[in-house]
Amino acid sequence: MTRILIADDHAIVRRGLRAFLESELPSTECGEAGDSQQILLQIRREHWDLLILDITMPGRSGLDILKDIKLECPGLPILVLSVHSEGEFGERVLRAKASGYVSKESPLEELIKAIRKALVGGTYVSPTLAEKLAIDLGKHTKQPLHERLSDREFEVLRMIASGKTVSQIAEELHLSVHTVSTHRAHILEKTSMTTNAELVRYAIEHHLID
Repeated sequence: MTRILIADDHAIVRRGLRAFLESELPSTECGEAGDSQQILLQIRREHWDLLILDITMPGRSGLDILKDIKLECPGLPILVLSVHSEGEFGERVLRAKASGYVSKESPLEELIKAIRKALVGGTYVSPTLAEKLAIDLGKHTKQPLHERLSDREFEVLRMIASGKTVSQIAEELHLSVHTVSTHRAHILEKTSMTTNAELVRYAIEHHLID
């Protein structure tokens, strides 16, 4: 029996994906988790063969918790399934030792392919992401400024660029306003920028927001 834990903050998505996987993959049983606390509780309490993890979660994001999960369960394959494009998070997810990244806009056949590869210990990289990685590898330019940011700072940058205020970001990430302001200050320092307008322009130019 193959046991897959589906972590997504939308119940409809979890139920639909669960029904699909249990019908398409023989001898598969799925569990569900709606936030980071439920994920940690489930992986500590039961054995799972694969975790399908969304990035946009209430409280701690999937990207934030991914590293903690790998520390607790280094042998657990983690496949990230997200609404965000591969260009935004694909490389970061792979650097965090996930087993692959699949966009929610991808065909269901691609998801099945990624799951099967992750279950046997492989890493799934879509043709689109593979091409991007190859292009980046062939470049001889300096590291992009946003690659200097921590994962949390990168999240805050994207949210600032999407027009959210510090208060809105704090509420969505369950952080204090002071903490978000500190992250913003670090972002400005690391990117040598001074205003939100500059951050927005940079994010648009580098395709960091949808």
